[in-house]
Amino acid sequence: MGSIGQPERATQNRVIALFRDELGYRYLGDWTDRKGNSNIDEGLLSAWLTKRGYTQAQIAVALHRLRTEADNHSRTLYGNNQAVYNLLRYGVPVKIEAGQVTETVRLIDWAEPGRNDFAIAEEVTLKGNHERRPDGVIYVNGIAIGMLELKNSRVSIGDGIRQLLSNQQQEFNAWFFATVQIVFAGNDSEGLQYGTIGTPEKYFLKWKEDEADDSRFKLDKYLLKLREKRSLIELMHDFVLFDGGIKKLPRVHQFFGIKAAQAYVRRRQGGIIWHTQGSGKSLVMVLLARWILENNPNARVVIITDRDELDKQIERVFGEAGEAIKRTSSGRDLMSQLGQAKPRLLCSLVHKFGRKDVDDLDAFIKDLEGQPSQTVGEVFVFVDECHRTQSGKLHRVMKVMMPNAVFIGFTGTPLLAKDRATSLEVFGGYIHTYKFGEGVEDGVVLDLVYEARDIDQRLGSQAKIDAWFEAKTEGLNDWQREELKRQWGTMQSVLSSRSRMERVVSDILFDFSVKPRLSSERGNAILVASSIHEACKYFTLFHKTPFKGKCAVVTSYNPQAADVSKEEVGANSETDKQFVYNTYTELLKAVDAKPGMTKTETYEERNFSITQGTESAAAARSRMMSGNGAIAPCCPMRSPR
Repeated sequence: MGSIGQPERATQNRVIALFRDELGYRYLGDWTDRKGNSNIDEGLLSAWLTKRGYTQAQIAVALHRLRTEADNHSRTLYGNNQAVYNLLRYGVPVKIEAGQVTETVRLIDWAEPGRNDFAIAEEVTLKGNHERRPDGVIYVNGIAIGMLELKNSRVSIGDGIRQLLSNQQQEFNAWFFATVQIVFAGNDSEGLQYGTIGTPEKYFLKWKEDEADDSRFKLDKYLLKLREKRSLIELMHDFVLFDGGIKKLPRVHQFFGIKAAQAYVRRRQGGIIWHTQGSGKSLVMVLLARWILENNPNARVVIITDRDELDKQIERVFGEAGEAIKRTSSGRDLMSQLGQAKPRLLCSLVHKFGRKDVDDLDAFIKDLEGQPSQTVGEVFVFVDECHRTQSGKLHRVMKVMMPNAVFIGFTGTPLLAKDRATSLEVFGGYIHTYKFGEGVEDGVVLDLVYEARDIDQRLGSQAKIDAWFEAKTEGLNDWQREELKRQWGTMQSVLSSRSRMERVVSDILFDFSVKPRLSSERGNAILVASSIHEACKYFTLFHKTPFKGKCAVVTSYNPQAADVSKEEVGANSETDKQFVYNTYTELLKAVDAKPGMTKTETYEERNFSITQGTESAAAARSRMMSGNGAIAPCCPMRSPR
């Protein structure tokens, strides 16, 4: 491997040679002084379409439609890019004359990648309000689908990413990105990162594969993986998702998880996809379900969850991704739907496989086994959080009702030995795994730190307070300590003569000032209270601090007037129930309930529900709480995903 630190020009020369000599791309040349550089090179595209046997009239109509969709000034870049992608993926419907049959002009040959014209141009001058010149542009059949920014090893990849992002701004060259599917930034020391249009810098993805192989630069190694012709075509066709205004590409573990699952599906074999919480299982579900339905015309996909909130989330995620999904009302409704040819994509709750009028579930299961339901097509069942549903009798009912279905379990929760054995017995082996430690290492999820705390209740003397302050600020220099003292004033006034809860709040606030993992404003801190009343009390105390507007409370409580109808005693004071009710009433005052949801549910969804597989606080509540326990998160900044 050559030496790290060579000039950017040398890196670029080597990368261009890699595309030309190893990947088999045509080299279009240095386009610094070439006039008319565009994201749609009509000459190259027309020549390729002509070789494919299309007439000049068909080509002219297809080019006009493609250019019109790419240059629509009434839409955003996202809208134009989505419209162009649909033409690339599904072709351009063309009718030359009235009365003639509409034919589809295919702009890319998805079935035979080698039949496409792969080419690369360097130093492509883009004219606009401000001229820019990306290091490399990848063309497929004359359509710009990729852009590459290279840096020498002494310059951060971040500089290249920020160039790619600024190029997408309206004042620069946003128009060019209407056809672009993937963008890259790389250097010899850090390797390669990738994203698509609109991807913020912190969400750019790192490719990891064959990490033990250090025979060449990481940049070269990963370009060979990602830009190999068949891999590039597959990535564009099967792994691009337009999700509610955000265009997404998969992370490495999602890509390989789906690839592994595809092999199982082809064999009609079930198994478990174990991807840690927060790593994006919902995206895996959407892309895998879409692939199954597109590649098997007889396939049906059913997604089973065990909570109504998850069922709604699945419906929302698929809907925002453009995949119509039928949310069934009962097990009977699901089986009725599966007895027909459509719909092909459905979701349901595992509890709906029970029967209210059934006392002996074992007898009910035995009866079902003797009269199996009739389903149309090949049924594939995705069971979300499968570790929670695999051992119950309702799961047995589900398998009896769909005896020929292929079951694929999804989970991200560490399994106990008993659960692991049962899960493997029910679903089969692991299809793909991505563990918590890997997610932390890759920056996909944040590390989980638990710290048991005991707030000293005897901090009354100045000496004890000084000792507390010294322990808290160990590792800070004198200037930092004096600055903290200036900000906090007299420690005695902060910690003396206060209630225990006020001391806890002060202690947490102080930690956010001195502990790097908190003061960096990355991540969430969660305070678990002993009751709903105590959680509301903490919430009101935090709202008297700089945390106002940055913390929230989530419990099992949903305020109802009946809760306090018999609480008023006329003593000009609040009972505990009145305090909780009033706290929630004030909290939800500005919340407009969504259709079919309470104000509380709307509030929790707005503040806690995050897509791509992260868990909402409402979900966390139902998993973590018992009895009247409560959770009061303190969130200076929402954790990055």
